[in-house]
Amino acid sequence: MKKLISLIAVITSLLFLGCGSEKSNAPTLKETYKEGDKVELKSVAGAKLTLLRKNGGFVIEDDESKIVLIDIFGTFCAPCQEEAPSLMDFQLQNADDVMLIGLNFFEEVSDEYVVENFAAKYNAYYFITNSPKNKKLVETILQDIKYKETLQVPFKVVLKDGSYQKITDIYSANPENKFYIGKVGLDIIQKDIDKLTSK
Repeated sequence: MKKLISLIAVITSLLFLGCGSEKSNAPTLKETYKEGDKVELKSVAGAKLTLLRKNGGFVIEDDESKIVLIDIFGTFCAPCQEEAPSLMDFQLQNADDVMLIGLNFFEEVSDEYVVENFAAKYNAYYFITNSPKNKKLVETILQDIKYKETLQVPFKVVLKDGSYQKITDIYSANPENKFYIGKVGLDIIQKDIDKLTSK
């Protein structure tokens, strides 16, 4: 009986080792958008816009001069919930120069769920998309800025003329930083946007 149990244990461990080694040798190719691609997005409220892949990033088709602030978030995320009303105020104050796009990520929920449990609850009536395309968009953004860490939300990038902008790093003061991670004060975002609009 002991020999049988030992044999089963050896065979089982070999099976697991085989699966693990196969997976580790397989290339992890992530699907990303290419230069010239168009990404049609619909907000949870029904508005539509098209992102155009340009200059290694994205611009809004037919409004390419607008600065694009992309917020990768989840409706479940407490810091995302806390900053949503401030982001709404920010969008209203900067509507002429900036388009804020919220990409709901890490969850599969309906548009109605996002409206009821996030937009209405936290006064987040900016452009929020809950599309399956968000996964490919997020993977493209992370590859573009060479972000290698595990993604944590909220996570934001700023683009001007399709190029990712250097923005304030609130944690390590890296002058080459191209993202905000975690809850970031509106004053910091506004200061960075003001620098871009004055150029």
